[in-house]
Amino acid sequence: MSHLEEVLKVANSMGAWITAAPIVIIALVQVLLYYRQIYHAADAVNLTREQLSQAFRTGMVTSIGPVVAIFIIMVGLMSVIGAPMAWMRLSVIGAAPTELTAATLGADAMGVKFGGEGYNLQVMAVSWWTMAINGVGWLLLVGLFAHKLEDVREKVGGGDTKWLGILSTAAMIGVFGYLNSRNLVAMGGPLVAAVTGGIAMVILLQIAKKIPQIKEYTLGIAMLIGMFTAMFF
Repeated sequence: MSHLEEVLKVANSMGAWITAAPIVIIALVQVLLYYRQIYHAADAVNLTREQLSQAFRTGMVTSIGPVVAIFIIMVGLMSVIGAPMAWMRLSVIGAAPTELTAATLGADAMGVKFGGEGYNLQVMAVSWWTMAINGVGWLLLVGLFAHKLEDVREKVGGGDTKWLGILSTAAMIGVFGYLNSRNLVAMGGPLVAAVTGGIAMVILLQIAKKIPQIKEYTLGIAMLIGMFTAMFF
């Protein structure tokens, strides 16, 4: 039995599934609690069920692009660190490239190529620990300070609702611009995906003015166009 076969036998064992399952179940329970809370909040602000349904449809379509990318990387992770750990990590974090990078860095620290010759149980354990430690920082930050962020936003905005709206919009543009900046400076597929996706979004928004029914699907469609264009490129 090769090292990788031995690794996958342990990584896909019943014990690994039992260990990973509680975290995934907690994430699922959180989703259901959020779903219930949404309906309570909707009644408080007089949102109709039709508006909620439209928002859910928009979210589902928009998530298709990222989910496809995550699924592809998840399959790669499963082939090396096993299905339970890949399933658990991506259920909690969802940042597939980050998880793959962390697992690879763990193997590199042991002087072994990720999934390559010499990738044994000890190296897999280091990959697992690296993935776990890599996610601790932002989880602790969110747990300890997330409830304070709204107070900070209110103080910066000075209670002016219009200024708060501008501030929040500018922050979102900054965050997404930063996340997309590496695609804009990269050559090849990432740049093609960013440019074609952006162009597609502009065109779709113009089409949506004449066909309002597609407005809620424009972002998801633009993402898919960018992704598939990059694949063909």
